[in-house]
Amino acid sequence: MNAVLIAVIVMLVLSLVRVHVVLALTIGALIGGFVGGLGLEQTVAVFSDGLGGSATVALSYALLGAFAVAIARTGLPDVMVNTVIKFVGREGDTEKQVLSKVFIFFSILIISCFSQNVIPIHIAFIPILIPPILKVLNRLGVDRRAIATIITFGLTAPYIFLPFGFGAIFHGIVADNMAESGLAIDLGDIPVAMAIPTAGLVLGLIVAVFVTYRKRRSYEDRPIIGEAIEQTPYTTWSITAAILAVLATLVVQRISDSMIIAGLAGIVILLVSGALKWKEADDVVTNGMKMMAFIGFVMLAASGFAAVIRETGHVELLVDQVSGILGDSKGVAALLMLIVGLFITMGIGSSFSTVPIIATLFVPLGLAVGLSPLAIIALIGTAGALGDAGAPASDSTLGPTAGLNADGQHNHIWDTCVPTFLHFNIPLLIFGWVAAMIL
Repeated sequence: MNAVLIAVIVMLVLSLVRVHVVLALTIGALIGGFVGGLGLEQTVAVFSDGLGGSATVALSYALLGAFAVAIARTGLPDVMVNTVIKFVGREGDTEKQVLSKVFIFFSILIISCFSQNVIPIHIAFIPILIPPILKVLNRLGVDRRAIATIITFGLTAPYIFLPFGFGAIFHGIVADNMAESGLAIDLGDIPVAMAIPTAGLVLGLIVAVFVTYRKRRSYEDRPIIGEAIEQTPYTTWSITAAILAVLATLVVQRISDSMIIAGLAGIVILLVSGALKWKEADDVVTNGMKMMAFIGFVMLAASGFAAVIRETGHVELLVDQVSGILGDSKGVAALLMLIVGLFITMGIGSSFSTVPIIATLFVPLGLAVGLSPLAIIALIGTAGALGDAGAPASDSTLGPTAGLNADGQHNHIWDTCVPTFLHFNIPLLIFGWVAAMIL
């Protein structure tokens, strides 16, 4: 019995039966450590030590949530919503409602894609953009699962395919770890190898938006976290200060490469400008942190979970077990490698963290069965993407949930993880395998 498989299966099953994902990760880690022979005391110690690995990320999201609620106090989201409502047109005006959906979907898709490459802020835009437009989405009858798939696509596809922003980092990690594993490649080969898997993501997005979730879905108009604070009328100056704060946050994020410093800079600008009153700052920051607390705790638990499954040594054992049944078939080898990659990345939930592990496994296995360098790149990149699209502990699923659940009507597992798994991970497995066969 492999501890990695057991731990991931337990975590996924518990999540699917609506056990909170933090509890699911913790229980999965404990069972994985026990199966891996660590014992209860050592498992708890490793899990506890591993929690620190995501402390910076958790604080980053907390400050971003505080900044998002602070921005809401300036009135900027109201201006955005009113503009969109005007675009929606009169109630019952079907043509304009359709155009509105297209406009909103396309805007969210472009912003999500740009967050990886053009303005690399990752999920920092979600708590600022998504909660204010939830009531507009309700009026249009938009299925939020479609929005979740759009955002997750935008957070995943650009960096695995394009060598810019986070894509440059991801491609560099792939190339460096493949070289360390004995296979040097050219960075220019990665976009070529990842073109087919990315096409699978595109297909999944099209099916989700135009087929699976195209029908109307009803939601209640509930208050968004932070709206309970007494609102003050917005002014031209408060809107200007909000825009300046957003721009400053983007610039600081780009320069410092720190979401903590960026979020703090935005809050400071709002306070200094007077757009956010000092006497209201405490409530605003507290409410913002509440909005993003979920994602922070999940990331902490996921870091501890990953530490435990690595400590068991069963990742390497899993490779040995798979290599023993591969034989000489490239097709079987590629399929089993992707399945192994799926389990590893679903457990850790971050492609950037799992590529180093995946590369050490896939390079020797791929070379042993005669796969080409391009095929091995495709397998490694695809396995990494599997951890971002559909994994309960991935920030590419946690981010959309944090925004779409701002009024408490969007379930993380069933409304984000399951839809993105079905529409992205399944096509990734198929298209990744096809890429390995023809490259």
